[in-house]
Amino acid sequence: MAISVFDLFKIGIGPSSSHTVGPMRAAYDFVEELRERDMLERVARVEVQLYGSLSATGIGHGTDRAIIMGLMGERPDSIDPAIINPCIEELLEAQTLMLDGRLAVAFVWARDMQLFEENLPHHPNAMRLIAHGYNDELYCNTYYSVGGGFVIDDEQAQAGELDTDTTTLPYDFNNAEELLVQCRTHNMRISEVMLENEKVWRGEDEIRSELWRVWEAMHACVEHGLQQEGVLPGGLNVRRRAKQLHQRLQAVEESPSLITSTFSAMDWVNVFALAVNEENAAGDRMVTAPTNGAAGIIPAVLHYYMKFQPGACERDLVDFLLAAGAVGVLCKKNASISGAEVGCQGEVGSACAMAAAGLAEVMGGTPEQVENAAEIGLEHNLGLTCDPVGGLVQVPCIERNAIASVKAINAAQMALRGDGEHFISLDKVIRTMRDTGRDMQDKYKETSRGGLAVNTIEC
Repeated sequence: MAISVFDLFKIGIGPSSSHTVGPMRAAYDFVEELRERDMLERVARVEVQLYGSLSATGIGHGTDRAIIMGLMGERPDSIDPAIINPCIEELLEAQTLMLDGRLAVAFVWARDMQLFEENLPHHPNAMRLIAHGYNDELYCNTYYSVGGGFVIDDEQAQAGELDTDTTTLPYDFNNAEELLVQCRTHNMRISEVMLENEKVWRGEDEIRSELWRVWEAMHACVEHGLQQEGVLPGGLNVRRRAKQLHQRLQAVEESPSLITSTFSAMDWVNVFALAVNEENAAGDRMVTAPTNGAAGIIPAVLHYYMKFQPGACERDLVDFLLAAGAVGVLCKKNASISGAEVGCQGEVGSACAMAAAGLAEVMGGTPEQVENAAEIGLEHNLGLTCDPVGGLVQVPCIERNAIASVKAINAAQMALRGDGEHFISLDKVIRTMRDTGRDMQDKYKETSRGGLAVNTIEC
């Protein structure tokens, strides 16, 4: 399985890569399959069935709305978030879905949007789409949103395929030890290994320009988030804080205190992370990194570096994202980045490890120090459950990104103070994350039926 850095960093919309971005992609693919089978014009009705985690927290994550938009021909990387509410309101009123954006077919929400608690065999995030003709069923397929916006269909799932890309990479690696061997053998940094592998898909200029585009999307998300205020949608009445905190930071020189004068950089990291995840919770444009639920960590740490490091430049951010991507590849290959599969350790934990690796890379760390930074970042997120209050990506998700961003910086610093030697390897920590995820009861893996979600009585 070959994974590109652009598989991990995808421009999309909030609030969830597995519950929003993935289902929209699946629904879009379903329409394409109908087109390829010459069935599109024969569809009279579409039926949507959500299973497992998509059923448990899908409404709070906007899964139902995302699927509708995908069926209407919209993609998560190009959709204007502002059109979603009007389109859904029009559908509810007319009980008509504009399939592919142009074909009016029947869609009665109470009948055609169905929720089932049961899990399908291959993954907790399952959805089944059924196209009906006027007299019979035309086509049906089942899709699994396996985290980070990745989607596989039933045929791939039965074959055990998590990804269909079988490209041969020049410096392939399946675990951290193999990655370090590649670095030692060829005298390359981790970002250089990733860059050479990326060249099987794109030229170097395109790689750099596309990673710059990812950074621009991250930067735009932060900037937009710092300008917004009010209450986030969903019913929890969670107020946005990033704008107010940003204003206070800008005024800090006028009223310094012990914490603000010695910890101000971490204040900025917190603000950057909060801005991104408030945007995500509002369903706006952002970048999976590697998921939506953990989308604030890498942008926050990268913004920290670009703001406070003298001479920081485009080459640095490319190296940061490439090194971070290498760790994301390892987490996805050997465990999971899906909260529904292994809990929040797979989302926030992986993102923290990725951010720590990226920062250590651009701070001049050796491959061994970069691997150590990732190990520290992930190790201290092991066992992190996914139990969102109200099924929304708000509590504890937004603050959790800020805490993990600071943790990533500390992990990088600790690794850089050492020589790369450490007791537990990144590979062992990733395997532990996988095993811990298996040991967690279902209620702690994105079901909203455990932990904070049930102990927060007023919600």
